Amino acid sequence: MTNKISVSKVLIWIFVVILSLVTLFPFYIMIIMSTHVSEDILVSLQLLPGDYLMKNLQTVFSTNFLHFYFNSTYIAVISTAGCVLVSSLAGFAFAKYSFRGRKLLYGFLLATLMIPTQLGLVGLVIQLKYMGLMNSHFALIVPPMANAFNVFWVAQYMKSSVPNEILESARIDGCGDFRLFFRIVFPLIRPVSITVFLLSFLNSWNNYITPLVVLSKEKLYTIPMAITLFSTTYRNDYAASILALTLATLPIIIIFAFGSKYLIKGMVMGSVKG
Repeated sequence: MTNKISVSKVLIWIFVVILSLVTLFPFYIMIIMSTHVSEDILVSLQLLPGDYLMKNLQTVFSTNFLHFYFNSTYIAVISTAGCVLVSSLAGFAFAKYSFRGRKLLYGFLLATLMIPTQLGLVGLVIQLKYMGLMNSHFALIVPPMANAFNVFWVAQYMKSSVPNEILESARIDGCGDFRLFFRIVFPLIRPVSITVFLLSFLNSWNNYITPLVVLSKEKLYTIPMAITLFSTTYRNDYAASILALTLATLPIIIIFAFGSKYLIKGMVMGSVKG
Protein backbone atom coordinates (compact mmCIF):
# COMPACT_ATOMS: atom_id res chain seq x y z
CA MET A 1 0.00 0.00 0.00
CA THR A 2 2.85 2.31 0.88
CA ASN A 3 4.61 1.56 -2.40
CA LYS A 4 1.42 2.27 -4.35
CA ILE A 5 1.00 5.60 -2.59
CA SER A 6 4.63 6.50 -3.20
CA VAL A 7 4.40 5.61 -6.90
CA SER A 8 1.20 7.60 -7.32
CA LYS A 9 2.77 10.63 -5.61
CA VAL A 10 5.83 10.38 -7.84
CA LEU A 11 3.65 10.24 -10.95
CA ILE A 12 1.66 13.24 -9.77
CA TRP A 13 4.84 15.21 -9.10
CA ILE A 14 6.21 14.31 -12.53
CA PHE A 15 2.98 15.43 -14.17
CA VAL A 16 2.98 18.71 -12.20
CA VAL A 17 6.63 19.40 -13.09
CA ILE A 18 6.03 18.73 -16.79
CA LEU A 19 2.90 20.88 -16.78
CA SER A 20 4.78 23.70 -15.02
CA LEU A 21 7.60 23.55 -17.56
CA VAL A 22 5.15 23.67 -20.45
CA THR A 23 3.37 26.63 -18.83
CA LEU A 24 6.58 28.55 -18.11
CA PHE A 25 8.20 27.84 -21.48
CA PRO A 26 6.50 30.75 -23.34
CA PHE A 27 7.59 33.15 -20.60
CA TYR A 28 11.14 31.80 -20.83
CA ILE A 29 11.12 32.30 -24.60
CA MET A 30 9.86 35.85 -24.11
CA ILE A 31 12.78 36.62 -21.78
CA ILE A 32 15.29 35.04 -24.16
CA MET A 33 13.98 36.92 -27.19
CA SER A 34 14.30 40.22 -25.31
CA THR A 35 18.08 39.66 -25.19
CA HIS A 36 18.47 39.42 -28.97
CA VAL A 37 18.28 41.85 -31.85
CA SER A 38 14.99 41.84 -33.76
CA GLU A 39 16.50 40.34 -36.90
CA ASP A 40 17.72 37.29 -34.94
CA ILE A 41 14.33 36.39 -33.47
CA LEU A 42 12.73 36.61 -36.91
CA VAL A 43 15.16 34.07 -38.38
CA SER A 44 14.75 31.21 -35.89
CA LEU A 45 13.58 30.31 -32.41
CA GLN A 46 16.23 31.41 -29.91
CA LEU A 47 16.69 29.16 -26.88
CA LEU A 48 19.86 30.71 -25.41
CA PRO A 49 20.38 34.28 -24.13
CA GLY A 50 21.87 36.86 -26.47
CA ASP A 51 24.09 39.88 -25.86
CA TYR A 52 21.66 42.63 -26.92
CA LEU A 53 19.84 43.08 -23.61
CA MET A 54 21.41 46.40 -22.63
CA LYS A 55 20.73 47.91 -26.05
CA ASN A 56 17.09 46.81 -25.85
CA LEU A 57 16.85 48.30 -22.35
CA GLN A 58 18.15 51.60 -23.69
CA THR A 59 15.55 51.50 -26.45
CA VAL A 60 12.75 50.76 -23.98
CA PHE A 61 13.65 53.48 -21.50
CA SER A 62 14.28 56.02 -24.25
CA THR A 63 10.48 56.15 -24.71
CA ASN A 64 9.88 57.43 -21.16
CA PHE A 65 8.79 53.92 -20.18
CA LEU A 66 8.94 54.63 -16.43
CA HIS A 67 6.36 57.37 -16.82
CA PHE A 68 4.03 54.98 -18.65
CA TYR A 69 4.70 52.41 -15.93
CA PHE A 70 3.64 54.94 -13.31
CA ASN A 71 0.48 55.75 -15.27
CA SER A 72 -0.53 52.09 -15.41
CA THR A 73 0.32 51.52 -11.75
CA TYR A 74 -1.65 54.35 -10.22
CA ILE A 75 -4.61 53.83 -12.56
CA ALA A 76 -4.73 50.11 -11.75
CA VAL A 77 -4.35 50.61 -7.98
CA ILE A 78 -7.00 53.35 -7.66
CA SER A 79 -9.56 51.72 -9.96
CA THR A 80 -9.03 48.32 -8.33
CA ALA A 81 -9.41 49.67 -4.80
CA GLY A 82 -12.60 51.46 -5.85
CA CYS A 83 -13.88 48.31 -7.55
CA VAL A 84 -13.35 46.25 -4.40
CA LEU A 85 -15.20 48.83 -2.29
CA VAL A 86 -18.10 49.31 -4.71
CA SER A 87 -18.49 45.59 -5.39
CA SER A 88 -18.40 44.73 -1.68
CA LEU A 89 -20.96 47.37 -0.73
CA ALA A 90 -23.29 46.52 -3.61
CA GLY A 91 -22.92 42.78 -3.01
CA PHE A 92 -23.68 43.30 0.67
CA ALA A 93 -26.83 45.22 -0.20
CA PHE A 94 -28.10 42.59 -2.63
CA ALA A 95 -27.22 39.65 -0.38
CA LYS A 96 -28.31 40.88 3.05
CA TYR A 97 -30.91 43.62 2.56
CA SER A 98 -34.51 43.37 1.45
CA PHE A 99 -35.78 46.48 -0.34
CA ARG A 100 -38.34 47.31 -2.98
CA GLY A 101 -37.20 46.46 -6.47
CA ARG A 102 -34.21 44.41 -5.31
CA LYS A 103 -34.96 41.42 -7.56
CA LEU A 104 -35.67 43.65 -10.56
CA LEU A 105 -32.47 45.64 -10.01
CA TYR A 106 -30.44 42.47 -9.48
CA GLY A 107 -31.89 40.97 -12.66
CA PHE A 108 -30.98 44.12 -14.58
CA LEU A 109 -27.46 43.88 -13.16
CA LEU A 110 -27.12 40.30 -14.41
CA ALA A 111 -28.57 41.26 -17.79
CA THR A 112 -25.77 43.78 -18.30
CA LEU A 113 -23.30 40.86 -18.27
CA MET A 114 -24.64 39.87 -21.69
CA ILE A 115 -23.64 43.21 -23.23
CA PRO A 116 -20.23 43.00 -24.98
CA THR A 117 -17.58 45.32 -23.62
CA GLN A 118 -16.95 46.76 -27.08
CA LEU A 119 -20.62 47.73 -27.40
CA GLY A 120 -20.61 49.44 -24.01
CA LEU A 121 -17.51 51.36 -25.05
CA VAL A 122 -19.55 53.29 -27.61
CA GLY A 123 -21.84 54.69 -24.92
CA LEU A 124 -18.87 55.39 -22.65
CA VAL A 125 -17.13 57.47 -25.32
CA ILE A 126 -20.30 59.44 -26.06
CA GLN A 127 -20.77 60.17 -22.36
CA LEU A 128 -17.12 61.16 -21.86
CA LYS A 129 -17.25 63.53 -24.83
CA TYR A 130 -20.43 65.12 -23.48
CA MET A 131 -18.78 65.59 -20.07
CA GLY A 132 -15.52 66.85 -21.57
CA LEU A 133 -13.48 64.04 -20.02
CA MET A 134 -11.83 62.62 -23.11
CA ASN A 135 -8.04 62.49 -23.00
CA SER A 136 -7.97 61.95 -19.26
CA HIS A 137 -7.35 59.04 -16.95
CA PHE A 138 -10.87 59.46 -15.55
CA ALA A 139 -12.23 57.00 -18.13
CA LEU A 140 -9.70 54.37 -17.03
CA ILE A 141 -10.25 54.80 -13.28
CA VAL A 142 -13.91 55.44 -12.47
CA PRO A 143 -15.99 53.34 -14.93
CA PRO A 144 -14.21 50.04 -14.08
CA MET A 145 -15.15 50.53 -10.42
CA ALA A 146 -18.72 49.50 -11.28
CA ASN A 147 -18.33 45.90 -12.42
CA ALA A 148 -21.51 43.81 -12.61
CA PHE A 149 -19.69 40.46 -12.50
CA ASN A 150 -17.78 41.38 -9.34
CA VAL A 151 -20.99 42.53 -7.63
CA PHE A 152 -22.65 39.23 -8.53
CA TRP A 153 -19.62 37.26 -7.31
CA VAL A 154 -19.46 39.06 -3.96
CA ALA A 155 -23.23 38.73 -3.44
CA GLN A 156 -23.08 34.98 -4.09
CA TYR A 157 -20.23 34.62 -1.63
CA MET A 158 -21.97 36.66 1.07
CA LYS A 159 -25.24 34.78 0.96
CA SER A 160 -23.80 31.77 2.77
CA SER A 161 -20.44 32.98 4.08
CA VAL A 162 -21.78 35.83 6.22
CA PRO A 163 -24.28 34.48 8.80
CA ASN A 164 -27.37 36.62 9.40
CA GLU A 165 -27.12 35.89 13.14
CA ILE A 166 -23.87 37.83 13.39
CA LEU A 167 -25.40 40.82 11.63
CA GLU A 168 -28.50 40.74 13.84
CA SER A 169 -26.38 40.53 17.00
CA ALA A 170 -24.30 43.51 15.87
CA ARG A 171 -27.41 45.57 15.15
CA ILE A 172 -28.83 44.73 18.59
CA ASP A 173 -25.59 46.06 20.09
CA GLY A 174 -26.17 49.34 18.27
CA CYS A 175 -23.81 48.84 15.32
CA GLY A 176 -24.68 51.05 12.34
CA ASP A 177 -24.73 49.86 8.74
CA PHE A 178 -21.36 51.22 7.67
CA ARG A 179 -19.67 50.20 10.90
CA LEU A 180 -21.28 46.78 10.53
CA PHE A 181 -19.85 46.45 7.04
CA PHE A 182 -16.30 47.61 7.73
CA ARG A 183 -15.88 46.00 11.17
CA ILE A 184 -17.64 42.67 10.65
CA VAL A 185 -18.59 41.91 7.04
CA PHE A 186 -15.49 43.08 5.21
CA PRO A 187 -13.07 40.90 7.24
CA LEU A 188 -15.32 37.89 6.64
CA ILE A 189 -15.21 38.30 2.86
CA ARG A 190 -11.44 38.73 2.58
CA PRO A 191 -10.97 35.78 0.15
CA VAL A 192 -13.51 37.07 -2.36
CA SER A 193 -12.26 40.65 -1.91
CA ILE A 194 -8.74 39.57 -2.81
CA THR A 195 -10.15 37.65 -5.78
CA VAL A 196 -11.93 40.78 -6.99
CA PHE A 197 -8.75 42.79 -6.43
CA LEU A 198 -6.62 40.42 -8.48
CA LEU A 199 -9.05 40.14 -11.38
CA SER A 200 -9.72 43.88 -11.46
CA PHE A 201 -6.03 44.73 -11.30
CA LEU A 202 -5.32 42.31 -14.14
CA ASN A 203 -8.09 43.79 -16.29
CA SER A 204 -6.96 47.35 -15.63
CA TRP A 205 -3.27 46.61 -16.17
CA ASN A 206 -3.86 44.82 -19.48
CA ASN A 207 -6.59 47.15 -20.74
CA TYR A 208 -5.75 48.25 -24.27
CA ILE A 209 -8.97 49.00 -26.14
CA THR A 210 -10.23 51.75 -23.79
CA PRO A 211 -6.96 53.75 -23.69
CA LEU A 212 -6.71 53.35 -27.46
CA VAL A 213 -10.10 55.01 -27.91
CA VAL A 214 -10.06 57.72 -25.22
CA LEU A 215 -6.37 58.74 -25.11
CA SER A 216 -4.47 60.58 -27.81
CA LYS A 217 -1.81 62.41 -25.76
CA GLU A 218 1.37 60.37 -25.44
CA LYS A 219 2.06 61.51 -21.86
CA LEU A 220 -1.19 59.85 -20.75
CA TYR A 221 -0.39 56.45 -22.29
CA THR A 222 -0.45 53.28 -20.23
CA ILE A 223 1.95 50.38 -20.82
CA PRO A 224 -0.18 48.55 -23.45
CA MET A 225 -0.33 51.78 -25.45
CA ALA A 226 3.36 52.58 -24.86
CA ILE A 227 4.46 49.27 -26.39
CA THR A 228 3.10 50.44 -29.73
CA LEU A 229 5.70 53.22 -29.73
CA PHE A 230 8.40 50.71 -30.66
CA SER A 231 6.82 50.28 -34.09
CA THR A 232 7.58 52.94 -36.69
CA THR A 233 6.85 53.35 -40.36
CA TYR A 234 10.19 51.85 -41.34
CA ARG A 235 10.96 49.25 -38.68
CA ASN A 236 9.28 47.20 -35.98
CA ASP A 237 11.61 46.69 -33.03
CA TYR A 238 10.17 43.36 -31.90
CA ALA A 239 12.95 42.65 -29.40
CA ALA A 240 12.38 45.93 -27.56
CA SER A 241 8.62 45.35 -27.60
CA ILE A 242 9.09 41.89 -26.12
CA LEU A 243 11.38 43.28 -23.43
CA ALA A 244 8.73 45.88 -22.57
CA LEU A 245 6.15 43.10 -22.38
CA THR A 246 8.43 41.17 -20.06
CA LEU A 247 8.81 44.16 -17.73
CA ALA A 248 5.06 44.76 -17.86
CA THR A 249 4.35 41.14 -16.91
CA LEU A 250 6.45 41.19 -13.73
CA PRO A 251 3.89 42.97 -11.46
CA ILE A 252 1.18 40.51 -12.50
CA ILE A 253 3.40 37.53 -11.72
CA ILE A 254 4.38 38.95 -8.32
CA ILE A 255 0.80 39.77 -7.33
CA PHE A 256 -0.55 36.39 -8.37
CA ALA A 257 2.33 34.59 -6.65
CA PHE A 258 1.29 36.08 -3.31
CA GLY A 259 -2.47 36.03 -3.86
CA SER A 260 -3.07 32.83 -5.82
CA LYS A 261 -4.38 30.84 -2.83
CA TYR A 262 -6.93 33.57 -2.06
CA LEU A 263 -7.89 33.73 -5.72
CA ILE A 264 -8.61 30.00 -5.87
CA LYS A 265 -10.42 30.02 -2.53
CA GLY A 266 -12.57 33.00 -3.46
CA MET A 267 -13.49 31.64 -6.88
CA VAL A 268 -14.31 28.14 -5.61
CA MET A 269 -16.39 29.29 -2.64
CA GLY A 270 -18.17 31.93 -4.69
CA SER A 271 -19.11 29.39 -7.34
CA VAL A 272 -20.63 26.76 -5.05
CA LYS A 273 -22.38 28.85 -2.41
CA GLY A 274 -25.57 30.85 -2.55
